[in-house]
Amino acid sequence: MYKTWKKDFFGRELSVECGKMAKQANGSIVLRFADSALLITATASEEPSNNLDFMPLTIEYQEKFYAAGKIPGGFIKRESKPGETAILSARLIDRPIRPLFPEKFTNEVQIVVTVLSVDPENPPDTWGIFGASTALNLSNIPFNGVVAGVRVGYIDGKYVVFPKEKDMERSMIDIVVAGTKDAVTMVEGEAKEVSEEEMLNALEIAHVAIKELVEFQEEIINEFNIEKMKSEFPELPEDIKNKFEMLIDLQELETRLLTKGKHARNTAIKEYRDRLLEQLKSEVELEDENLEKLLKIFYEDKVKKTVRKMIVEKKLRVDGRSPQDIRPITCEVGLFPRTHGSALFTRGETQSLGIVTLGAPMDEQIIDTLLEEGTKRFMLHYNFPPYSTGEVKPLRGPSRREIGHGHLAERALKNLLPPEEEFPYTIRVVSEILESNGSSSMATVCSGSLALMDAGVPIRKHVAGVAMGLVKETDKVAILTDILGTEDHYGDMDFKVAGTRDGITAFQMDVKVSGIDREIMAKALEQARQARNKILDIMYETISKPRSSISKYAPVIVVTQIDPLKVGELIGPGGKVVKKLTKDYDVNIVIDDEDGRIKIIGNDPENIKRVKEIAEKITRDIEVGQKFKGVVTRIEPYGAFVEVLPGKLGLVHISKMGERVRDINNILKVGDEIDVEVINIDELGRLQLRRIVSENTKKKNISR
Repeated sequence: MYKTWKKDFFGRELSVECGKMAKQANGSIVLRFADSALLITATASEEPSNNLDFMPLTIEYQEKFYAAGKIPGGFIKRESKPGETAILSARLIDRPIRPLFPEKFTNEVQIVVTVLSVDPENPPDTWGIFGASTALNLSNIPFNGVVAGVRVGYIDGKYVVFPKEKDMERSMIDIVVAGTKDAVTMVEGEAKEVSEEEMLNALEIAHVAIKELVEFQEEIINEFNIEKMKSEFPELPEDIKNKFEMLIDLQELETRLLTKGKHARNTAIKEYRDRLLEQLKSEVELEDENLEKLLKIFYEDKVKKTVRKMIVEKKLRVDGRSPQDIRPITCEVGLFPRTHGSALFTRGETQSLGIVTLGAPMDEQIIDTLLEEGTKRFMLHYNFPPYSTGEVKPLRGPSRREIGHGHLAERALKNLLPPEEEFPYTIRVVSEILESNGSSSMATVCSGSLALMDAGVPIRKHVAGVAMGLVKETDKVAILTDILGTEDHYGDMDFKVAGTRDGITAFQMDVKVSGIDREIMAKALEQARQARNKILDIMYETISKPRSSISKYAPVIVVTQIDPLKVGELIGPGGKVVKKLTKDYDVNIVIDDEDGRIKIIGNDPENIKRVKEIAEKITRDIEVGQKFKGVVTRIEPYGAFVEVLPGKLGLVHISKMGERVRDINNILKVGDEIDVEVINIDELGRLQLRRIVSENTKKKNISR
């Protein structure tokens, strides 16, 4: 059936339309909010993928340039692979949606969110969460929940849900929060050093709005009676499961879990599993090849339960730490001579190498997306090579995970960087993850902060990050500081917090269970704050402030200011003056026509200094009475033209040569340097000069 539901939310109309477009998908809706519109489709394969032990879900966010009334740039003039903003939007939808599928559902599912219309003041990306949940619930694809997402700002001391884009420049917080009616399940965003209390309040405001959206979504869903696909997964026979469970010595398993080192621990657990399987095979004939796979899944579940039990009952983690402990940390800076800044941050078995490169203004990244056009002067790129986990994989460019982790670290650092007026460089930070065992994105924040100071970037403060975890078993709760990969995998929460000693700058959270109340969240944030300060202490001991100068291998940039009305004089006819300066002194000159700021970029400080002096001379006002040493550029019967400043000529009339002259060629030639004084400036700005002649010069000319 075709139907549209409408409701006013946050001062704008939200509408959901079903039954008109994309009807061959399992489920589809068109969602509109203000002037933004999305088509969201959910499709599933008919048969399960039995060879998989995970949910094969893909989410695509398609940014169509026609939605903004634009034609794509470049030669091809059509959309191709998703850009960074589309990938980040897809990840925002994926994270709260994925946990709500049945645990053993292995049919391939694809959600495609297509942007049909984009309102610059009301971006549509956050609405993809609500739309994906609605499309899934209106389809025959099994889905266990109703979820929605909201964007929250903190503007002029007030929390605003779905703020308008023009107001976000003043916002202290910019987060996207997703959840069900029972709990917040996902957070992603940045802040300008806000307190833990302010962030908690933002989450509470967000959850109130989420519950309102969930209620509206439930009204729509309740009008349908849809039979869901059966989620079939082979079960382990009870008798074989019991025999295998009897063989597992939990004390032995716990001992192996406490093996030092990630790879050694994994090997010990795997060896024990294989030994148990061989022992079972000697007692029971496993005819079905799937039985061994099911036994491995059962063993993995036993490992998970044992890890969780150790944490909540014994306060013991697999690497021997207590819940509040941070792994050993070492920091180094200035590792390589030719890079502009470098730092190595190691926390346990997670290691990030941060490298900073300083570039000229022309190195800025060009931005051309649905909602943005312009340039970007700070970039952070995160690389996760396969050797960081001891694996062999093809290198195929940045993955979605790498883009997401880099974006989070970039948001953590960007608000602490100096403005362009203070530091006119383009800044690129690259994080190479050399080892990984949990929290590599937060290690990137730390290595990036250290490397920026090592590069001499006047960053205001160090920024550090830490990943928190949670294990919740009925009434027992353990909050974990600086989680391992194992604790992320088996735990109930991955909660990343980055910031300075004065507040939070970036925040990301994914929760797998409901019931994370304000008390638990407040405790986790406080534990994260304490851990962050300990990490910052170590970072400040390594390098306490930015270096006083940048690398000698970085380009030199000098900024000067001229009268904007004089920019044309510096450029010259057809760019003649600026081109000559660029060639003669081997520099690049960037001129801002609007405010008259001039950036001179090069490798030789003396050349740059000379160009700055020339630029200031060219554009300064010339007054009657000023004296110059000029160069003769042309000689005519009536006088000589003299360049007093680059691009500025004046005429020395034959009568103003300072002596009686019949033929100027007898005393001057092109290229001669002579001293002159400005005696008049006419209404057209033309200079009239007189030649200043010493007695010695007169005698020489007489002798000619």
